[in-house]
Amino acid sequence: MRTLHKNCLFIKDCYIIFDQNFNNIKMEIINIEARVFEAMSTCFEQFVKRVENLCSRKDKSLQKWLDNQDVCQLLNISKRTLQTYRDNGTLLYSQINHKMYYKPEDVERVLNQLKNKPNGK
Repeated sequence: MRTLHKNCLFIKDCYIIFDQNFNNIKMEIINIEARVFEAMSTCFEQFVKRVENLCSRKDKSLQKWLDNQDVCQLLNISKRTLQTYRDNGTLLYSQINHKMYYKPEDVERVLNQLKNKPNGK
């Protein structure tokens, strides 16, 4: 018996999926050949190793990106002004879930534009 995922249980040549919907637990049993099970298991373990490898990299590219707070401090602007920069395309960004990220070179470009304006704004 092996557990490879919190909702999956492998027993010999049976693959059991536990799906919790509200307070009812449903169970589905799928019977497969042992060689198919081993192939699936091997593929899944390789996938898990690849994901763990990607997650453990020291040079995560996201670490180079800046978040809202970083950008507001660097540009000395409010969160509302930052929102305006996003809305009008002044500052490019990427969004993951509800969090915004900015490339340092894009922030530097906006900073240079602000410095070159006559009023500084």
